[in-house]
Amino acid sequence: MKKTGSNTVGVCKQEMLQKKNAVLVDGVILNGPIMDSKAGEKFVEDACKIIMEEVVQKADDITEKVCEWQAPEKLKQILDLEMRDTGECDQKVLQLCRDVIKYSVKTNHPRFFNQLYAGIDYYSLVARFITEALNPSVYTYEVSPVFLLVEEAVIKKMIEFIGWEEGDGIFNPGGSVSNMYAMNLARYKFCPEIKEKGLSGLPRLVLFASEECHYSMKKAASFLGIGTENVYFIKTDERGKMIPEELEKQVQRARKEGSAPFLVCATAGTTVLGAFDPLDKIADICEKHGLWFHVDASWGGSALISRKHRRLLHGIHRADSVAWNPHKMLLAGIQCCALLVKDNTGLLKKCYSAEAAYLFQQDKFYNVSYDTGDKSIQCSRRPDAFKFWLMWKALGTVGLEERVNRALALARYLVEEIKKREGFQLLLEPEYANVCFWYIPPSLRKMEDGPEFWQKLHQVAPIIKERMMKKGSMMLGYQPHWGKVNFFRQVVISPQVSREDMDFLLDEIELLAKDL
Repeated sequence: MKKTGSNTVGVCKQEMLQKKNAVLVDGVILNGPIMDSKAGEKFVEDACKIIMEEVVQKADDITEKVCEWQAPEKLKQILDLEMRDTGECDQKVLQLCRDVIKYSVKTNHPRFFNQLYAGIDYYSLVARFITEALNPSVYTYEVSPVFLLVEEAVIKKMIEFIGWEEGDGIFNPGGSVSNMYAMNLARYKFCPEIKEKGLSGLPRLVLFASEECHYSMKKAASFLGIGTENVYFIKTDERGKMIPEELEKQVQRARKEGSAPFLVCATAGTTVLGAFDPLDKIADICEKHGLWFHVDASWGGSALISRKHRRLLHGIHRADSVAWNPHKMLLAGIQCCALLVKDNTGLLKKCYSAEAAYLFQQDKFYNVSYDTGDKSIQCSRRPDAFKFWLMWKALGTVGLEERVNRALALARYLVEEIKKREGFQLLLEPEYANVCFWYIPPSLRKMEDGPEFWQKLHQVAPIIKERMMKKGSMMLGYQPHWGKVNFFRQVVISPQVSREDMDFLLDEIELLAKDL
């Protein structure tokens, strides 16, 4: 008889009670496992088949929907989200698996352009299957020997691409956390006593970031007790790049106010416009004033892999720390985010270590320098470097470089097509993979440029977005930005995207908006 769901435990319990020498403690049977391994293996096999059929094999199928849209209340009913006292049978659970896949957004669809990640890398996917099955935690060599060595190798290679001769680093759950790590590390470097004494007695600390920086800088300042009012946002030029002269003014202003400047965060690849701050000039100012120089290259860092495009990050080797997310342009799979630090004297460990005696014993039988968990604010930590490593091993640096070059070439193709089509208008010439543009529907094309025109145009992108979502044809993000009304931001990442998909995007917008 096949044992499924809640039946598995009950049947196994009865079988064990019938055995001789059954031991019960507080009514709990202690003989043997209470799980039916064979039934479990069969469930995993069936579930993997569903994943292969419904996700992996359909990843590049443009006839499939990007999203099977349902309103929240309707979706709650479809999924039957309630948890009950008794478990469901395996067939019911497998159907739930199918439903979860059916109603989820297919971020590996060639026409998912909504975020700064997309697509599927098969090697990274297999790496995730392996780590999910092994369920490791990366803090000591004894419990995670392979993955600690892999992380060390990957960090070393990423440091080479930044241009440092040596350094340190750690993988974190997101670029936002990497930025927080960097902010805290810079503060610790500025005043090491804060680790023991806390915030009391410290001067008013001030940090600097551009107006276009990621919102995680404000969140980090809030979380660390620095305060959002002490983040001085530096003006940017028309392309969204930090203006070095404005940075210099703000540093001098902070000093005149009696504050203590300690950190400058530059951005290499801003979220909306894809702008790269002038790193060399910012580094000059940091050196002049003795400030920690952090570069948030979460989005743009992967351009370092490309010999053609690494010039976008000229001067990054002068940074004290860099955040870089391979899960974005390089498709390493969410999440895969590294904080890299130029200092190689153990600054990360000095800042974050708590020296837990039950984990980081110093009298172990192996080299305890491989127990790197004390460099992290986490205890349990995923082996995120492994999926990047396996993908890199399979594709080589040349293969990764090709991904970056092709994505930027497709972005350039889209820009040129936008220029040819009536009703499409670029915000600016992009320097990375972010293509920002308005679509002006037929009814607005003869209107005079003025408040009424822009007010009406502001309503266009949300309507088109709603229509594409409900149709399931593609996903494309939009937003207002610094006084500019809603515009589309198209991001090219996935190697499964083709020239035909660029043409489809423009055709579909025209189709969806023909009555506007």
